[in-house]
Amino acid sequence: MRWLTLYARSRQVPMALGLVLAAMVAVWGLSRLWDTSGPSPVFASLALAAGAAIAGVGLGATDFALERTAAIAWLPRRVLHVLGVAVVIGVLLLGVQTLGGSLSPNGFVIRDSFGFAGLAALGATAFGGQYAWALPITWYAMTALVSPQSDPGVLTWLMQPPGTTVATVTATTLAVLGTGVYAVFGGGGRA
Repeated sequence: MRWLTLYARSRQVPMALGLVLAAMVAVWGLSRLWDTSGPSPVFASLALAAGAAIAGVGLGATDFALERTAAIAWLPRRVLHVLGVAVVIGVLLLGVQTLGGSLSPNGFVIRDSFGFAGLAALGATAFGGQYAWALPITWYAMTALVSPQSDPGVLTWLMQPPGTTVATVTATTLAVLGTGVYAVFGGGGRA
């Protein structure tokens, strides 16, 4: 179990957990101030994008060359790390929603948390952990400019209601692709 503690510390997991929770509570608070009537995909997606962006920093290697030469199996650890990011950001948002006023249904949170984790993993692989935030935040920003009703396709998957086939397929594809690429190449920005 010592390796798990060392891995978590080297990937800044304890600090990221606190920051993700703070971001979730802040977005939930904003949604209460905004006085949204009922579930709000805009705020729920923002909370999950922020969570993935913060946690994505830990997907980067502190020393890329050392990680490449290590005599341990990185692939399963990397897969578990990305899945852990998805589960943690989803569970934290669902937990924050118990404070009152649901931001979105459970199916929406689950779908989007895995999609955003995949985007963060792709960002960590392509740009390095310090820029893993770029893809989740950029996708969210682009989607905020497009009405989900005008484009019920791939671009607006994160704002679509749960059960929307295109949104589910897109989020699943991003999660699988991001996890797979990150598992094979790692988070050094040298894919």
